[in-house]
Amino acid sequence: MKLHWQIAIALGLAAATGAFFTPDSGVITAGAFIGNLFLNALKMLVVPLIVSSLIQGLLSLNDPNALSRMGLKAITYYTGTCLAAVLVGLALINLIQPGIIDGKPAGVLLGLTSSSDDVIAKIGHHDMGDIVGVFTRLIPPNLIEAAAKGDILGLILFSLAFGYFCSRLPEPLASTQRDFWRGFQQVMLDITGLVMKFAPYGVFGLVAKTVALTGLDAIRPLAWFFFAVLAGLATHMFIVLPLTLKFIGRVSPWRHFKAMSPALLTAFSSSSSAATLPVTLDCIQNRAGVSPRVTSFVLPLGATINLDGTALYEIAVVMFIAQAYGLDLSLGTQFMIAILALITSTGVAGIPSASLVAISVILGSVGLPLEGLGVILAVDRILDMCRTAVNVFSDSCGAVVVARLEGEDVLKS
Repeated sequence: MKLHWQIAIALGLAAATGAFFTPDSGVITAGAFIGNLFLNALKMLVVPLIVSSLIQGLLSLNDPNALSRMGLKAITYYTGTCLAAVLVGLALINLIQPGIIDGKPAGVLLGLTSSSDDVIAKIGHHDMGDIVGVFTRLIPPNLIEAAAKGDILGLILFSLAFGYFCSRLPEPLASTQRDFWRGFQQVMLDITGLVMKFAPYGVFGLVAKTVALTGLDAIRPLAWFFFAVLAGLATHMFIVLPLTLKFIGRVSPWRHFKAMSPALLTAFSSSSSAATLPVTLDCIQNRAGVSPRVTSFVLPLGATINLDGTALYEIAVVMFIAQAYGLDLSLGTQFMIAILALITSTGVAGIPSASLVAISVILGSVGLPLEGLGVILAVDRILDMCRTAVNVFSDSCGAVVVARLEGEDVLKS
């Protein structure tokens, strides 16, 4: 049975169990314990998963020197579209405010146990000055200490630098590094896959506890959150990216959608941009007419660092949890969260639900309790399928844009 169906069944069973049992019953207590173990397992994967994904992504490039020309064009595109996705998500969450129900924070309905006053005390001091701190943390004095504290920003920059200079080593040193990091990343992907197999149990335990504490009222804010994220993903995929194709790539967005349909369906069903990469390569080369010279560089790099849908989802989750606690975040704090979403989405592995790891990093960075992450697990899987399709479509648009800027004819057939 597909994982999303397992999670859907677990969600239904959790709602029934939570409605039948009291919060202090053995079933609810045991379920909450399993749910907490699942969250701890996700936190455990943060450092090795981000490091291995970034380093392996750079080592997989066929021509490291291409970073000087095509790399600049691709990274400019990635940064621009990812920033646009973050701003779309931020605007819609502020407009719809799914974490506010009937004028009151939804934290009680969602079963969030942390005191709003305690959360405000942790996060209230953030302002525009903290933006400087974000960039300062890119170069920590002690990399190991920063990683142990969950301060991943410096680790991301170090991993990018490490992967780049590893790719420029002479043979056989370069091949040794490629083999090591390819194996390391595969091990981490396998462990992450194992952890995600327990996602239905984690969802059951966390949602059953929430329903037992609050009843079925928790469904309402989650439904608003679900549709707010869907609206953001749809806006980016059907408005922002087609406009980019039309005016920069100078191709028909409709023809590009048709060319990419096999990859988009694969991305939606698998929730994995990494697993979809071979299909994306085939669609871009054989259906969209982009040369292998461009696709072999742009698409693997994009699958690693260009995750528009993931960045949008990350900021939506963090803002939703903040609203549920009743926090009125300042413009400076929201801008800092946007920067964190932009940076941490770079290190997310292209596998199902890996963005949960990055979200835990952002929550810790701004002082929000991790318990809020357990709440959105109920709707994460379906949204994961949608945002993966957005990620893959954005990568394909990037390949078309770079090819056009390189003087190639795209979608000529």
